[in-house]
Amino acid sequence: MSIALATTLKTSFDDAVARTREALSAQGFGVLTEIDVKATLKNKLDADMENYLILGACNPPLAHRAITANRQIGLLLPCNVVVRSDPDDPESTLVEAMNPQLLVDVTDEPELQPIAEEVAEKLKAAIEALGN
Repeated sequence: MSIALATTLKTSFDDAVARTREALSAQGFGVLTEIDVKATLKNKLDADMENYLILGACNPPLAHRAITANRQIGLLLPCNVVVRSDPDDPESTLVEAMNPQLLVDVTDEPELQPIAEEVAEKLKAAIEALGN
């Protein structure tokens, strides 16, 4: 099983970020957190790297269902979506979302299976919308 649902876009990083936010929103996800890994590593370690942004996406009804099924699931929320420049192709941007099946596999909680399937369906729809 892959840990990510992913696509590659032939577009700029900024355009990919904007399109990713729109696609997530269309599927009922809000972005609760944003971590600019490139800026953080530059500021803290003076290390250079390509654009790399982690968006913490949350669909409140689905998050509520997951937390109701297993209170510890909050350790694995929100769903991380990474938008990053492809270090091997400067004209490409990668968008990768966490595979929600990990929530079920890590917890071995059968109640999470239908929730993970619904989250996966919505994240896949968002990723697929980026290609259009």
